[in-house]
Amino acid sequence: MIEKILTTPSLPTVRRLPTYLRLLKELQDEKQHYVSSTYIAERFQLEPIQVRKDLAAMGIVGQPRLGFAVTELTCAIMQFLGWNNASEAFLIGAGNLGSALAGYSGFADYGLNIVAAFDVDKSKIGTRIHDIKVFPLQKLPDLALRLHVHIGILTLPAAAAQTTTDMLVQAGITAIWNFTPVKLMAPKGVIVEKVDLAASLAVLSRSVKEKLPLKIAQGA
Repeated sequence: MIEKILTTPSLPTVRRLPTYLRLLKELQDEKQHYVSSTYIAERFQLEPIQVRKDLAAMGIVGQPRLGFAVTELTCAIMQFLGWNNASEAFLIGAGNLGSALAGYSGFADYGLNIVAAFDVDKSKIGTRIHDIKVFPLQKLPDLALRLHVHIGILTLPAAAAQTTTDMLVQAGITAIWNFTPVKLMAPKGVIVEKVDLAASLAVLSRSVKEKLPLKIAQGA
């Protein structure tokens, strides 16, 4: 039985939980019933006390000498993240990136279901991307009200990002997953999570640039 001791989780804690979840699912596939905080820490190069704090922040404490029950821990993390219930979302921007996200079947594992896409390009309206229908953008407020959708995924051009965000807020969208390079302004109570592809690429390319001279000098 998992003991409950609730505290407020930090953002870094929340960001680590999906990595723990992937490991737990591996252990389930391997028929492992218990896992220790030390093992989790070693897999992700963390301190065991950090892992214990992360899990305790959700109200999860393991059993002495046994550790954490893998199935219970998996369910607890899924419930904490809200991934045990499907959350429906709108995709705004049916271009290349939007189409790639629409076709990613892995979202279902995290409780995300894209139910409709929107665009202003008349050539895309009425078509389907990975079986998701593309609607004209002006239809979004009505569909958000009718379908009770509160998540928007932005994959449209930067120039339209802020005005579209304003429309989403007016339509009752309370969580925005922002794949544009724009820092969006949203009222208090609306969550905006930015995915900065350029920043990630900058870190990657800089790392490669630093390593290449060393490899050349070593004759690699």
